[in-house]
Amino acid sequence: MPPTTPYAGKFNSCPSYGNNNHVQPPSPYHSGSAPKLSRDNIYNGPYSPTENPYDVPQPHSAYRTTSVSSGSVKEHHYGSSCTISENPYSSPQPHSPRQHSTSCPGRAYRHTSSSCSSEHSCRNNGAAAKARLYGHGVATSYGEMCYHDNSLVSASLEALIQHLVPTVDYYPDRSYVFTFLLSSRLFLHPYELMTRVCHLCVEQQRSGDALLDKIRFREVAPKLVQLLTEWTETFPYDFRDDRMMRCLKDMTLHVARGDEYSWRAMQQMTQRLIKRLSALGQYEEAVAALNAAAQERPASLKTKQASAQRADILSVCDDPFILAQQLTHIELDRLSFIGPEEFIQSFAMKDPLENHKGFFRKCKTSNLEAYVSWFNRLSYLVATEICMPAKKKHRARIIEFFIDVAQECFNIGNFNSLMAIITGMNMSPVARLKKTWNKVNTDKFEILEHQMDPSSNFSNYRTALRGATQRSETAHSSQEKIVIPFFSLLIKDIYFLNEGCANRLSNGHINFEKLWELAKQVSEFLVWRQVICPFDRDRRILQYLVTTSVYTEDELHLASYESEGPENNMEKDSRRSLRSSLLHRENRS
Repeated sequence: MPPTTPYAGKFNSCPSYGNNNHVQPPSPYHSGSAPKLSRDNIYNGPYSPTENPYDVPQPHSAYRTTSVSSGSVKEHHYGSSCTISENPYSSPQPHSPRQHSTSCPGRAYRHTSSSCSSEHSCRNNGAAAKARLYGHGVATSYGEMCYHDNSLVSASLEALIQHLVPTVDYYPDRSYVFTFLLSSRLFLHPYELMTRVCHLCVEQQRSGDALLDKIRFREVAPKLVQLLTEWTETFPYDFRDDRMMRCLKDMTLHVARGDEYSWRAMQQMTQRLIKRLSALGQYEEAVAALNAAAQERPASLKTKQASAQRADILSVCDDPFILAQQLTHIELDRLSFIGPEEFIQSFAMKDPLENHKGFFRKCKTSNLEAYVSWFNRLSYLVATEICMPAKKKHRARIIEFFIDVAQECFNIGNFNSLMAIITGMNMSPVARLKKTWNKVNTDKFEILEHQMDPSSNFSNYRTALRGATQRSETAHSSQEKIVIPFFSLLIKDIYFLNEGCANRLSNGHINFEKLWELAKQVSEFLVWRQVICPFDRDRRILQYLVTTSVYTEDELHLASYESEGPENNMEKDSRRSLRSSLLHRENRS
């Protein structure tokens, strides 16, 4: 187990800011029961009954089959030149791979040799690289697939596609299905993969005898449905591409001709998929509407007069713990709509796949980008709230309030909001307010900054994150399950993993060790993403957080100069330039 630090309840709960008689609310870690579970979603209304546009005629066949078991599975670990540690899959969770991995060689390649004909057939990077990768383990080759200690390390693209195709007596391991569906888009479009998999699955059952073909397909149909179900549930956004939906409809028609049980399963799968895509559409419309409402600008050159008429954060919520809870609602809501494939597509933009019309161009990373935009908005909201008040005492009070909100976010496990608040308080328009900061006790803020210190590749934060993850795995309440990572660093980690390891080896094989590690990092995110926020919603606070106007960077600097005047000629020139620039923009608009 990696080293951890005491995590839950590191800080005491923070007092309310509504009056001078500060009363300590009960700590979330010492209460007798978890907060009331609320499953409402600020972005989702109730689903209206939607007719399935992919319905097909009721099949005339009365065939039924029993459910399919997935064969024996062996657990394994990998060695890696890309710092691969362990099997990327933890406990079985919805939309998350299970802790097992394929040790079954490609069933299309049954001829076996005691070792690869040459270690260079798996890797051709010199003796040192081979020693790092293999050590004293056993390397084996099955056709165009290379294994090390029963772990798939490389293969040709064709062999990997074939390995995904179920047969009568074979179904790919679930960890392999997730890993290849996630990263195959680095090499071919999801539509191309689905077309080839479905074609191979059907063609492999052809024998020239129509009756025998029907019987063989009836036996493999439940496994094909299982594969498509895993695809639609884990990567539903792939099916926003009309070609994917047409392919799914074609397979439904094909299954309907042979197996009524599998046909019904296909129907149910398609209904769930359409419901999920409908929820995604509602979410994107809601985010667009919220962003439009937030675009209403305050009067730039009258910031102090305008602030007297505008509600501030303390008038909406004066309890740091409550505000941290509402921030956690927003974080988990937005996390839940990020597709795992968006991490891979975020660094595949320069790929030739970009030429495909519609799918990659329109929906490639929209939810991931919306989540990053939320982080930026929260940082600017914090800075705006601090710079707006005319009185130094009020500004200091708001700074102390946000320090306590950040502290509560840390206790909850909401590292993304924590980092956004710290970022907002370190923006130069806020940092320069020296007279204001002199009235603030910064001890707690310095502790929080130390936890999120970027030195040594955020080592302090990574230790705290491991502690939060360990707490989540042994959680006794919904609140203890919450882990919201610093999202920009998660994206950076995945990006550098992709950049630091080649997609293909010198022999043309795909470097599957890299794909295992990508899957490991993304599968952790899937576990964190599925947690339902246990806190009660306060719609007034939520509405304020996502729609209230925030200043641009120039407006923040000008508000800061109006709060505490320029200290030198450079700042005086900057204020003069900002006033002139913003006045010009207002006159032009």
